[in-house]
Amino acid sequence: MVGQALQVSDSSWDAQVMKEPGLVMVDFWAVWCGPCQMVAPIIEELATEYAGKVKVMKLNTDENPEVAGRYQVMSIPTILFFKNGQPVEKLVGARPKRQFKETIDSLLAQATPSA
Repeated sequence: MVGQALQVSDSSWDAQVMKEPGLVMVDFWAVWCGPCQMVAPIIEELATEYAGKVKVMKLNTDENPEVAGRYQVMSIPTILFFKNGQPVEKLVGARPKRQFKETIDSLLAQATPSA
């Protein structure tokens, strides 16, 4: 599914995020979280705009407390960026789309190893 944020869970975390070689953006959210609902359409837009460059995932913290706890996600929305299975950047709280794009562009610029 190109251009859609994919759901990830405690059980699929390692396969979908930790073993992914490129840049992965994970939106930690919950149904009751107002700011999460504000950020959700932005996350979907970014998934479309960066399709093929960034894998965009969503993790419901109520349903998947193990992963949220592992990365000390205390406030939501929290957007974590992983590169080659390592957390490389963290954005907490609702942000404008521009800020997400700046972070992604900066991480993608670093992500290109010279082969």
